[in-house]
Amino acid sequence: MTARIEAYGDSISGNCYKVQLVCAQLGLEHVWHELNLLKGDARTDEFLAMNPNGKTPLLKLADGRLLPESNAIIYYLAQESALVSDDPYTMAQILSWMFFEQYSHEPYIAGARFIKIYLGNPPEKQDELESKYPGGYKALKVMNQHVEKNDFFAGKRYSIADMALYA
Repeated sequence: MTARIEAYGDSISGNCYKVQLVCAQLGLEHVWHELNLLKGDARTDEFLAMNPNGKTPLLKLADGRLLPESNAIIYYLAQESALVSDDPYTMAQILSWMFFEQYSHEPYIAGARFIKIYLGNPPEKQDELESKYPGGYKALKVMNQHVEKNDFFAGKRYSIADMALYA
């Protein structure tokens, strides 16, 4: 990937961190546009014109095309690198863990982290926070069972699946 890329996101976000991590580990030149999600930077008219969903991260390619969603972005950035696989089954495993991360891990782990750390663990959010624990523990159990038998989440080497679950 040699074309200029720009990324928009809030560095406190695990989903945004994944994009920064892939760029750093692959040595991809990019421009990072820091947004403050707590101050509503992803809800401005300018940002909503690029991503009507008002979520980060967002990747902007040199030709102006836009790509939202952290796992889609890291998959795109990692093409033709050792972070993905040429083997269709291993690539499907990578994608499976990335889907797991967004559906079974992120809503609980990142949601609890957001409430506790970034919102300051307010009393009015305690019921919501506690509702995230069972799903988070379930996801961590699945992950722990896997890594007890495997060095990596997919295949025999480090991949974007590991990065997605780390963030």
